[in-house]
Amino acid sequence: MTLRSLRPRSLAAVSLATVAALSLSACGSSDDSGSGSDSAPGSGSTRTVKTAMGDVEVREAPERVVVLDTAELDSALTLGVKPVGSTHADVTSGFLDYLPKDRVAGIEDVGQMMTPNLEAIAALKPDLILTSKVRHGDKYAELSKIAPTVMTENTGYPWKENFRLHAEALGKQAEAKKVTADYAQHVADVTKALGGKEKAAATEVNMVRFVEGADIRIYGRKNYIATILADVGLGRPAIVDKAKDGFSYDVSPEKIDLADADAVFHSTYGDPKKAKETETMGGGLWKNMDAVKNGKVFPVDDQLWIQGIGYTAADKILDELRAGLTG
Repeated sequence: MTLRSLRPRSLAAVSLATVAALSLSACGSSDDSGSGSDSAPGSGSTRTVKTAMGDVEVREAPERVVVLDTAELDSALTLGVKPVGSTHADVTSGFLDYLPKDRVAGIEDVGQMMTPNLEAIAALKPDLILTSKVRHGDKYAELSKIAPTVMTENTGYPWKENFRLHAEALGKQAEAKKVTADYAQHVADVTKALGGKEKAAATEVNMVRFVEGADIRIYGRKNYIATILADVGLGRPAIVDKAKDGFSYDVSPEKIDLADADAVFHSTYGDPKKAKETETMGGGLWKNMDAVKNGKVFPVDDQLWIQGIGYTAADKILDELRAGLTG
């Protein structure tokens, strides 16, 4: 597993007047309820989906789906739906590398995640848009004029609940049940491979992320990766309970020894030098950690472990957890 240097991208702002005109011409008139246009592809009967922005009328079988975040892209592909459009994360490779190339081939890039190109979205004539309020709540009125827009409240920690909403919006509830059942079996297999529940619980694991422009993060209990560790039944060191809002406990290189555990997985977002990874891992505090001395420190792909946020990513993470902790 190799670390990648991730570089932010910037996009020009979109003219709201142009977006509105394109929205009307491409999708027809609509109200503010997020119901979208009756002339969009996949017209027919609709059903009501309860979202973070209220009830939204969604077509029974959406055919042209646009996703605006990595979790929504993972959900759609996991459920066998190839979106017609998706935003990209702040990476050099476009869509996240852990996603199979043949699965993302042909998906139109509609801009950077936090600044989606509304003009490009409208041009795709979607009949469903998936995103979250925390990412794009401020753009809901504009998005809902383009197509029915289903937003979850947040991303990351509630990923399983979000997946169920994505499945409902896509009309893929049956497929979702199989995905979650398969995941539960995968979790059970990994726990068994680690020696069972008691041995897994006795193995304390930390996840550390080096972030360009920020302090080093020791991940707490309320984030995507923590839920996977909890599902397997792995133990966590006491330091994680100091995490702000349960998300992360941030430290400088001079306090990295607080991240010590039976095993430490680590990833890097941004340039390793600017993210203090090079400095930290070259220092005595890091080298003297028990996990380092015992050969239980594992570099992992930030795109997969931190940014993916879905069942396709989770299955790959489970395999890497098993390989690291049983090797």
